[in-house]
Amino acid sequence: MSSSGASVLLTTAQVSGLAQELSRQLAPWRAARSVHDPGKTVLDLAVMIALGGDCLADAALLRGQPELFGAVASDPTISRLIEVLGSDPITAIAAIRRARAAARDRVWQRRCPVAADETVIIDMDATLIGSHSDKEGATPNFKRGFGFHPMMAFVDHGAEGTGEPLAAMLRPGRANASDAADQIAVLDAALAQLPEDVRSRVLVRGDTGSGVKEFLWHIHHLGLSYSVGVYGRQPVLDALQALPRQAWRAALDADGCPREGAQVAELTRWLPDTFVGWPPGMRVIARRERPHPGAQLRITDDHGWRITLFATNTAGGRLADLEVRHRLRARAEDRIRALKDTGLTNLPLQAFGKNEIWLELAALAYELLTWTQLLAWPDHPARSWEPKRLRLRLLSVAARIITTGRRRILRISRGWPWSELLVTGQRNLAALN
Repeated sequence: MSSSGASVLLTTAQVSGLAQELSRQLAPWRAARSVHDPGKTVLDLAVMIALGGDCLADAALLRGQPELFGAVASDPTISRLIEVLGSDPITAIAAIRRARAAARDRVWQRRCPVAADETVIIDMDATLIGSHSDKEGATPNFKRGFGFHPMMAFVDHGAEGTGEPLAAMLRPGRANASDAADQIAVLDAALAQLPEDVRSRVLVRGDTGSGVKEFLWHIHHLGLSYSVGVYGRQPVLDALQALPRQAWRAALDADGCPREGAQVAELTRWLPDTFVGWPPGMRVIARRERPHPGAQLRITDDHGWRITLFATNTAGGRLADLEVRHRLRARAEDRIRALKDTGLTNLPLQAFGKNEIWLELAALAYELLTWTQLLAWPDHPARSWEPKRLRLRLLSVAARIITTGRRRILRISRGWPWSELLVTGQRNLAALN
């Protein structure tokens, strides 16, 4: 059978308690005489998306291998379930998120991706999803495309790992990336996904779309930290002009070494009195760098310097370290790319509510991959592999099911280059079960 490597995903669903929680939370959607459990069907769809599926009909990949995946609902049964869930997406998504939060808490208890003394970083970002037909909620966007503009929150596992999509909100294409209400809603949903003992040490990180007053005040009232980009409005530009030349300091790269041609400086002392209405304790930090060869010049470039700005409420610390921490928010772009490779490139359904369910399923599929990497290969480079590489090397491997001595054994070809890695992952998961 093909896709036998997906057995590690099924084991992760059992070890994390995800399978049981989905069945419990989605029990109200199960009809009295139904054969298929809605929780099992939702998990099957998540596994299908993790394997590369991009529409409901791709569940046939699982249905054709019942020895591995068990009984999988038919296409009409799956369509009816999505129809029911999509008719009340708020309630259905809340149930799925409760199951995700419970599973995440169990995974983090077994192997937490963040050290006990480290800050948990939540990256906020929005992305564009194209639509090739007139689906409900699809509208023109600011890049002259057509489709949707979801907003998402990821927890950053650092350079050695991937990240989990804590929350996602499906929005029309015309939605504003700087909408404070949407940012607040997504952040609150993301915080609810975290274990309670880590919610008080969260740093919210985002680009200029997150640098709006209402959102920063919300973070301030929650007692959390932030590091967000800010636009070069006139008060900030005035501070840049008043900044003395000796205020600039050498910038660092991600390895802590001096970055050639880049400097940082704090503007807070030179901000004019017109810069009002922001939370107390906010610091504004500027970074300037010579544009790279071939880079398109901007009208905001100052005497050949490319200026970027961000704000933070972190007290103390070297400016260069704070700037590096903020610049690492670019990892969120990698998470978005991986999520688009896991079911989010195209929203396949017509109704907006159904596509909200699909977005939640894609996030669940990406989480299932991330948890599998975290639990099965914590000390191997596979911990940070993106979905494409995982599918090519591990999940798509073919195998035979051998029945002997009242046991069923999944036999993988010895010639497969990564067979030992897959076996090691299964053993690591079995040790946690």
